[in-house]
Amino acid sequence: MDTITAIDGMMQDQKRGLIGEKVPQVEIDPAVEARMRSNPRFVAVFEAWVRDHLKDGMGGKVRLFDELGQGIQSLIPAALTRSQSIPAGQLQELKALVTNPGAHRPRSPLTPAALEAFRAFRTKHGVSSANIATQHKRLMHLSAYLAETGKTLDFDCVAAWIDSLGLAGKTQQQYLLAGNAFWRWAMKYDPRWRETFKGAVSPFERHAVALPKGKAALDAKRKEFTLLDMNRLYAAAQEAGNVPLADLIKLGYYTGMRISELCSLHTENVINVDGVEMLDVTDSKTPAGIRRVPIHPAISNLVIRLVENSIDGFLVVTDFVGKQGDRTGALGKAFGALKTSLGYGAQHVYHSIRGTTITQLARHDVPYPMICELVGHKTRTLVFDTYSSGFSAQQKLTAISTVPRLETDLCCDSTLQLA
Repeated sequence: MDTITAIDGMMQDQKRGLIGEKVPQVEIDPAVEARMRSNPRFVAVFEAWVRDHLKDGMGGKVRLFDELGQGIQSLIPAALTRSQSIPAGQLQELKALVTNPGAHRPRSPLTPAALEAFRAFRTKHGVSSANIATQHKRLMHLSAYLAETGKTLDFDCVAAWIDSLGLAGKTQQQYLLAGNAFWRWAMKYDPRWRETFKGAVSPFERHAVALPKGKAALDAKRKEFTLLDMNRLYAAAQEAGNVPLADLIKLGYYTGMRISELCSLHTENVINVDGVEMLDVTDSKTPAGIRRVPIHPAISNLVIRLVENSIDGFLVVTDFVGKQGDRTGALGKAFGALKTSLGYGAQHVYHSIRGTTITQLARHDVPYPMICELVGHKTRTLVFDTYSSGFSAQQKLTAISTVPRLETDLCCDSTLQLA
C-alpha cells in the first residue's frame, strides 16, 4: 500500500509541475535505466507512446503521467509473485488495490490461516470440539466485521462490534472471551501478529458490559422444564415425525448431558463397566465433563436401536453436519422451533433439560457430589475434586435411575440389557 501511494504521489507531483509548481525531481535508478535502454524495441515503442501523448498539448501530458503511474502500479503484483509466495486470495486483493486504491479497505488480521492455526493448536491441547467450534464462529463474525468496516482492531473497534451484536450482556462477554483467547495465542505463537500489534494491549479487555441484576437477572435466567413440559416436548416431537429430535430429548432428560456431548457420542462410546452399561463421554467443554454416565433403564432399548441403526458411527442421528464438523446445529434449530411452537420463550432452551435432570436428582436425595459427577461439574471441594476416584458404576446407576420416567415410558418395559 505504501508503494502504491508513493507512486501515485509522485505522478501527482509531476502533473503539478506542468502548471509551474516547484516539485521534487524524479531520479531513475541508473541500473533500471540501463536495462530499459538495452532493449531497442522497448525504447522505440516507449518514445512513440510519449510522442503520441505530447502532441495533444497539456491534456496529453496529464494523461501521460496518469497512464505511466497506472502502468508502473500494475507491475507490482507480478514483481511480488516472482520474489515471494502470495496466497491467491491476497493476490486478488492486491490486484484490486492497484486498480482502485481509493476503494481499498484493510483486510481483517484474523485471516482464515490464523484462525485455522488457532483451531489446530487448541485441538492439539485437548480443548473440547464444542468450545472450539463456538469460539471459531464468534471470531469469524469479528473477522467479517473488520473486513466489512475496514476498521483497525483496537478497543473502539471492539466496542462498536460488541454493540452491533445486539446480544445480552452475558453473551457479549462470551464473544469478548473468544477474542481474548485468540489474542493471547496470537501474541505468543503468531510472529506476524506479534509484529503488527507489538506493544499493544488486548482490545478485548476492560469493556463495560451491562449485566442484569436483581429481579432482571432472575427474569433473564434460563428456566428448567417441568416433568409436564418434558412430556409435552417429547410427544410433540413424535407427533411431528421427527424421530431424531424425540430421541435427543429423551437422551438429554435421562442423562443430563449437554447437546454437544450427546451429538459427539460414537457407538463405541457405549461401554460396559463392572456390569453396568454406560455412555463414555470423551469430549466435553470442561475437564470435569469427561465422564461415564450409566444408561437409565428407560433408554436402554433406545440406545440399542441407535447403535444398531447407526450408519456413520455416531449414536445421535442428524441430517446436517457443519463445515467444522458441528453436528448440533440442525437438531438445535429443530428443538428451538419445536419449543417455540409450544409457547416456550427465550428462557427455555435445550440446555434447560439438563436443569430438569439435575433438579430431579436433587429431589430424589442424590448427594451433591454424585450429581456433579453424573452431569460433569466440579464439586469445588478439595476432597472430591483432588483426592477422590469417584463413585462406582453401580452407585451411579442407582442414582441416575431415580430420574422419574416420562409418561410415555411408564407403560414400556425398558429393562432389556445391552448386548
